[in-house]
Amino acid sequence: MSFRLRTFFTIALSGLIVILTAVLSLVIGRESSKEIENTIGSSLAEVSYQMAEKLDYFMWSRAGEVQMLSKLDTFRDAKSPSDMRRLLDELKRSFPVFTWAGFTDPSGKILASTDGILTGVNVAERPVYKNALKQTFIGDVHDAKLLAKLIPHPSNEPLQFVDISTPVYGSNGKLVGVLAAHLSWEWSREVEKSILSPLKNRLNDLSIIVVSKKDNTVILGPADMLGKPLKSDLLAHTQSGENHWKTETYADGKSYLTGYAYGKGYLSYPGLGWSILIRQPVEIAFASTDHLRLTILITGVIAAAICAILGWLIAGWVARPLNLIAKAADQLRKGEAAEIPHYKRIYDIDVLSSSLRNLVADLTHTEDKLGEMSVLAMHDKLTGLPNRIALSDYLSQALREVTGKASTLTILYMDLDGFKAINDSLGHQAGDVLLQKVAERLKDIVREDELVCRMGGDEFVIVLCTSVQKPMIEATAVANRIIKSINEPFHIDGQTVTVGCSIGGALYPVDSPDPVEVLNQADEALYLSKGAGKNCVTFISSSSLGKIS
Repeated sequence: MSFRLRTFFTIALSGLIVILTAVLSLVIGRESSKEIENTIGSSLAEVSYQMAEKLDYFMWSRAGEVQMLSKLDTFRDAKSPSDMRRLLDELKRSFPVFTWAGFTDPSGKILASTDGILTGVNVAERPVYKNALKQTFIGDVHDAKLLAKLIPHPSNEPLQFVDISTPVYGSNGKLVGVLAAHLSWEWSREVEKSILSPLKNRLNDLSIIVVSKKDNTVILGPADMLGKPLKSDLLAHTQSGENHWKTETYADGKSYLTGYAYGKGYLSYPGLGWSILIRQPVEIAFASTDHLRLTILITGVIAAAICAILGWLIAGWVARPLNLIAKAADQLRKGEAAEIPHYKRIYDIDVLSSSLRNLVADLTHTEDKLGEMSVLAMHDKLTGLPNRIALSDYLSQALREVTGKASTLTILYMDLDGFKAINDSLGHQAGDVLLQKVAERLKDIVREDELVCRMGGDEFVIVLCTSVQKPMIEATAVANRIIKSINEPFHIDGQTVTVGCSIGGALYPVDSPDPVEVLNQADEALYLSKGAGKNCVTFISSSSLGKIS
């Protein structure tokens, strides 16, 4: 009878711990896998967007410098090649990324150039001249031809350039020549380094791939991929303007978690259609999840083994207290409120009960930490507002609530007018404080069941619950309150600053049954507000574009 009691007690207790551990391991492991995958994927998508923006901003800046240089009288008069060369040499010294710059006469003959290279050569048949006779031309990455043997290049890699050229007109409005420049593609490596360096401690083994729209050729990336076309389904998503992430298998047979974005240009620069991919091997991306799952399983196995041994040795002494412990553990497994009893009279029982209490505490602590990670992943670090991820979750829930009811959703897309000037004059820290104060004012305006989220930079999205009868009137009233509130002065570090805001709005399901399309329409309406003089609200339904379905 004693043997059967020990066997039964050992199997029951150890089995209970194994089941509890397996359930917690399965639930926590599965949820943490989803959260970690979504968090890392979103981070990669954000990094790819930053890379695309940096590349486009760099090209916009260099194009602006060339255009500004073309306005100088030295080039417009085109009378002094020596003065023109002096200015071009100064441009190269100030911005070493300009590997070569030159000025041609209307026939394509180079009159002046940096270091005198190619002076006197006619480049009338070169794209850098032919494409710039009427407007500014920006060419995609290409190998050097005329300059390959004339410019020192210590690396064995072939020289690659990006072309920028612009027509130059005299005071009489006639073409006097073309100002052309070749930018070394090496600058892209510096941009790549600036993007990856801050991520080394968080995300290991990242690689950046930049793909030209022409033949989908890799122009920046791992050495074995450079100059080759990239065959990937991701490119279709990227070139459609989508900014997201996905697990993709590449030509090397490995799977990578990949964030992607598209170079849409910057301000007046239309962009060259570069696709930006930021990838990380899946075994590295999910290493923390696998480690967590293994740790939970090992902890559960060890706990089960200890409990089985103790149960076998002291079953006769501890039958009653162990039954109480098993009962409490069973309640915990079922999700009921319970606490593992703590017995001090018998040392072995004290160890067992303490081990079980610590195990539950550790697993509960781990679950709480994962909950905190989920909250952090869905909120903007600077303002504390919900972010894009939270916006998606909110819309999913809100759509279910308004379906079949006499209500609609109105999405307001807002950004600040004059924010860049504040950043430039007072510094980024003051700009951050301004964003925080703007967030506080927005939260004071909307109702508790409505949402204010930060999309990034100085852009915010407000989701309002409006009626079916007059949603635009209700939303306009809220938008006007927002504009009035933002126009009030802000006090930052002893200084008073003022900004405005422009707002675009769209209605669900009036303007579209797709909430993502409604968000995009609100974004389009925002730009209409910008064009209408800023500091106003425009709805896509009432714009000159008409209703978008």
